Amino acid sequence: MNRERPEQEDEQALGFSTVIASTVHDMKNSLGMLMQAHAALAARLPAELGDSREQGIIEYESMRLNGMLVQMLGLYKLGVNQLPLQPTHIEVEDFFQASLARHDNILRSRQIKGSYQVAEDGLMGFFDAELVDSVVGNVINNSIRYAQNAIELRAWVEDEQLVLAISDDGQGYPQPMLDAQSDYVLGINMSSGSTGLGLYFGARIAERHQRNGVQGRIAISNDSELGGGEFRIYLP
Repeated sequence: MNRERPEQEDEQALGFSTVIASTVHDMKNSLGMLMQAHAALAARLPAELGDSREQGIIEYESMRLNGMLVQMLGLYKLGVNQLPLQPTHIEVEDFFQASLARHDNILRSRQIKGSYQVAEDGLMGFFDAELVDSVVGNVINNSIRYAQNAIELRAWVEDEQLVLAISDDGQGYPQPMLDAQSDYVLGINMSSGSTGLGLYFGARIAERHQRNGVQGRIAISNDSELGGGEFRIYLP
């Protein structure tokens, strides 16, 4: 009987994880419907109401919650090997433009300037656009939370790897988070409200991108050109 107990516990844990994943999926769908309904309603509002602080808060928190649900689902699928990598050739400038456009209303409501720089015209990447966008979108959302006036996206090639960087002019990452870069899941800080989930998810997605024995990675620092924090994802 004792020999069977660990196996039964594993089955119960897997079953519970499946229930949680299914619930998260339903929550994400419901939130998506709410976001669509809100966008349709906001489009009919006068300009002075559509650009209000309250509208910005609703959009920001909705996107933040949606991002967390996407990450939780993604981590579950990674755990059960159900998150396939589907890389394609992507023009980085188009990718950046689309990423910023999704946050345009929030940026305007908070009077934050969003911009991007690409090292060379026509710079291309080969990565899973949907997965990487979920990482970049989450970082942009966090940067909006801490930025004072500006957020900037940059891209260049370094050691045959595409580097995508998101920086802001906020106060930067706290030192404990910088010190925990070797194990992002340890970045949980209840007092600051940081779960470390976004960085852990970003690291796992980066790792999925591999070429010629080189594995993708992420890095954070406070060496931003804007004076605040900078997040980088390296894609071989």
